Amino acid sequence: MIVPDANLLLYAYDNASAHHAAALKWVNRTFSGTELIGLPWQVIWAFLRISTNKQIYATPISMDTAVGITQRWVGLRNVRLLAPGEGHWDLLRRMLIEGGVRGARVTDAELAAITTECGGVLHTVDRGFARFPGLRWVNPLSIA
Repeated sequence: MIVPDANLLLYAYDNASAHHAAALKWVNRTFSGTELIGLPWQVIWAFLRISTNKQIYATPISMDTAVGITQRWVGLRNVRLLAPGEGHWDLLRRMLIEGGVRGARVTDAELAAITTECGGVLHTVDRGFARFPGLRWVNPLSIA
């Protein structure tokens, strides 16, 4: 299962990003494919919160547009919404402690835990995820 980090989704819809073209290609290819995609709620919230934020983007997308994009993803047959399960706390606690997490990285630990819990592979451009024990991750934009 592919679990996308919000950064890839945000780059795909940010024309000013140096990663825009590659991320958009990845999003289009991945979401139109047949491989299962797990979308954690926190990734959806991050996409909605950040892509519409005037303090981050000179020209943010409208909430209607952001919700429409998200609805298209959620409506695909190969997309599953991911929520924490029974063993989540044990995984999260491990990610927090063994990953040496503090502050803003708690959100990353949560994403690492839910990805591990569902047996997925996190797709991200953030190399900081290497800190999390047992997390399988890949930077799909660095793959030729």
